[in-house]
Amino acid sequence: MIYFIGAGPGAADLITVRGRDLLERADVVIYAGSLVSKDHLEYCRPDAQIYNSAHMTLEDVMEIMTMEERMGKLVVRLHTGDPSIYGAIREQMVELDRVSIPYEVVPGVSSFTGAAAAINREFTLPGVTQTVILTRVEGRTPVPKTEDLEILASVGASMAIFLSISMIDKVVDKLKKGYKRNDVPIAVVERATWPDERIIIGTLENIADKVKEANITKCAQILVGDFIDSDFEKSLLYDKSFSHMFREGQKDMND
Repeated sequence: MIYFIGAGPGAADLITVRGRDLLERADVVIYAGSLVSKDHLEYCRPDAQIYNSAHMTLEDVMEIMTMEERMGKLVVRLHTGDPSIYGAIREQMVELDRVSIPYEVVPGVSSFTGAAAAINREFTLPGVTQTVILTRVEGRTPVPKTEDLEILASVGASMAIFLSISMIDKVVDKLKKGYKRNDVPIAVVERATWPDERIIIGTLENIADKVKEANITKCAQILVGDFIDSDFEKSLLYDKSFSHMFREGQKDMND
């Protein structure tokens, strides 16, 4: 059996219990290079075969996974964050389907939630926004024209922008055009949850200069939207006048 496991955004203890259990049992582990903390490897069996996929092609990875699984081995493909987001796992699944090899995905904590936790913010604030957009700007990987950052920003939702910090000027330019404001709050979180995590807070007016001054060029989440710094309404979930199936109307908590 092959397991695609999300290792979390950085800190080794943010992997799920299920993911850690499988990692400890694995015969073969293929991990995503420097994107995954090597602290995870301390939980592998001493006799486990460990491969760094940073030095491998898709064909190399598939050859090892296929060969080892057919020998009855438990194979773990350890990805950063949550493998369903920019994890490039679908292409691996297609190949495994083609040769009828079973697999399972174990979700993980994504870097966008790790980044939100780092700045102590909630993406979905009542009266501000109830939508989160996960996206990136086009680089070597193209982005559909209908998903251009300027178009997405015009929605006014909270945004988490992946894989784009090296193009911060381009990001800011598109966001300004989309939001039609320069004072929109923005946070850059480099290596969220890692020991050397860095956080920069600003607005669309000054964030590019701050990022360049800090020399942040990779491994950073860009979070943008009024959820970072704005007034908001309290949730009805805990409002004493709001009833739901677990709480019938207004009650005195001392009753």
